[in-house]
Amino acid sequence: MNIPLPVFVAIPLIAAFFLPILSGLGRKAKSFATLLANLATISLLVLAVLALGRSEDIQVYEIGKWSIPIGINMVLDGLSSLLLLAIGVVSTAAMLFSTRYMEQYTAKPKYLSLFMLMVAGMNGVVLSGDLFNLYVFLEIASIASYALVGFGCNNEELEAAFKYMVLGTIASVFVLFGIGLVYGNTGTLNMAYASKAINTVGLNPGLAFALALFVAGFGLKAALVPFHAWLPDAHPSAPAPISAMLSGVLIKTLGVYALTRMVFCIFGVSVTIGWLLVVLGLVSMVVGAFLAFGQWDFKRLLAYSSISQVGYVVLGLGLGATLLAQGHAAWASLAILGGLFHLVNHAVYKSLLFLTSGSVQMSTGTRQLKQMGGLAEKLPFTRTTCTIASASIAGIPPFSGFWSKLILVVAAVGAGLYWIAAIIVFVSLCTLIMYLKVQRYAFLGELPENLQQIKEHRGSMLVAMVLLAVLCSFMGLLVLVPYLRATVLTPAVDVLTDGLLYAVNVIGK
Repeated sequence: MNIPLPVFVAIPLIAAFFLPILSGLGRKAKSFATLLANLATISLLVLAVLALGRSEDIQVYEIGKWSIPIGINMVLDGLSSLLLLAIGVVSTAAMLFSTRYMEQYTAKPKYLSLFMLMVAGMNGVVLSGDLFNLYVFLEIASIASYALVGFGCNNEELEAAFKYMVLGTIASVFVLFGIGLVYGNTGTLNMAYASKAINTVGLNPGLAFALALFVAGFGLKAALVPFHAWLPDAHPSAPAPISAMLSGVLIKTLGVYALTRMVFCIFGVSVTIGWLLVVLGLVSMVVGAFLAFGQWDFKRLLAYSSISQVGYVVLGLGLGATLLAQGHAAWASLAILGGLFHLVNHAVYKSLLFLTSGSVQMSTGTRQLKQMGGLAEKLPFTRTTCTIASASIAGIPPFSGFWSKLILVVAAVGAGLYWIAAIIVFVSLCTLIMYLKVQRYAFLGELPENLQQIKEHRGSMLVAMVLLAVLCSFMGLLVLVPYLRATVLTPAVDVLTDGLLYAVNVIGK
């Protein structure tokens, strides 16, 4: 049975509309509004799981009476299904965490509404079958995230939100100009028809410049080095569940996914663009790791670590693009598998790390590692989940991060690029050191006098952290169990390895 694809956007949009209205009807209605927000995110997660059953087939949903290329369409394929699943998992955990965490803020109904708008925008980006509507949904998610970063309304939050908004707007302008150039050179905004036109005619200077604009625009959204300046301020300043959403899925959906779809499915891979992505990925990995070393603000350390980890994803995809262009399909598939699996892994364990940082901050009142110590005694569940997430991001077996990094190393070695494999291992060691630092200064040692009376916040906050910790522990099964790999990951890999078949699958000829 086909899933009506607009429901992935309609459910959060309807929830975003009714949440403020319900919250204004009294205390019981406010509780119902929170319940509605949780039910909305859970229902999207269930729909995303159901969509995996169709991930081997492509589903095209035409909206309205006009057929493509004139009308609007949504497309569900293996890559879309994988991103929908990641968004569903992280948004469900973040919303559960928000139920208790956001009580310390005012205007919780506005927060819930903005949260659902951000989810609607991300789902729309993933499913959009034409360039202009991709841009519209990208803006919906971006504008909601600008407001959520500044939700605390202190100087730090407002400054970070303003910087994020300015650089995010510049990125959006790059993307919009790129879309205009594609339309001017192909005569269509539909992705499938644009791909067919570019594949028939080839890249001219206008289309090449459009691709350069997409790399800059989506690179800004993904916070790749050197486009990363907004992220180290935005992620620490936002409420913890929003930091989890930003790092876990937003930068991947608006940045990595959109750029990947452009390169593999519309413009087509080449050695040049492949190596450009490889370089951006490697530089982001190394620079992000080195910048994280000197951080004593817990959430700021996590923010710089996000830059490094997104570099792994882009490296895997770039290496896959390069090998595809050179005709090495087998190693290309492995590199893409490693990149996509790391995308999903990072969505889970980095979201968990930001949620644990929120739990620590809510209990201690500080994000500074030097002002902590001995928290394992008072926050045992937070310490356990943080340790699991730290082991996963550092690539310690058998946790999920180990498997995606191992796949990337094997792909690099198989392609004869031993120096790339060495850099992957080196950055993993750097990541291990920085998270040992977190464990040492936050949870080990002596408990300061001013923290003797703190308590751990449990309830829905604990449920969210345990859910993600369980996934970190067992997500390695996605590559170790053939059925799970064939259901979740392989269809997404096939979409990229056969990128230009996207047009054939959508148009049907």
